[in-house]
Amino acid sequence: MEETKKQEQTTTHKIGIYLWIWGLLFVLSFFSYMVDWYQFQGLLRWSLILLFMFLKAGLIMAFFMHLFWERYALVNVLLWPMTAIACFIFLMVAEFEYTVFTRIFYFVAGG
Repeated sequence: MEETKKQEQTTTHKIGIYLWIWGLLFVLSFFSYMVDWYQFQGLLRWSLILLFMFLKAGLIMAFFMHLFWERYALVNVLLWPMTAIACFIFLMVAEFEYTVFTRIFYFVAGG
């Protein structure tokens, strides 16, 4: 009886955690805006932009998509798409090398 009661109860999270995450998102957005305000250039600019982007995306996925509390969902949302993207990149690199080889062979060697 108690076991079914535990299964039926849904996990609720306090509103405070969401308010903290909103605050962190605003702070990260502020820092992202400051990168543009102070006109950083080059590698530093793009590194900071990407860092803040990944931090904000990670917070949104972890807390607002509830992936922080669901490990299986985390695997399905992150691991499998990243694996598929890595496979596609590998296939594109293989295609690129084949294309470059054939172009060099036929244009240079006149085959």
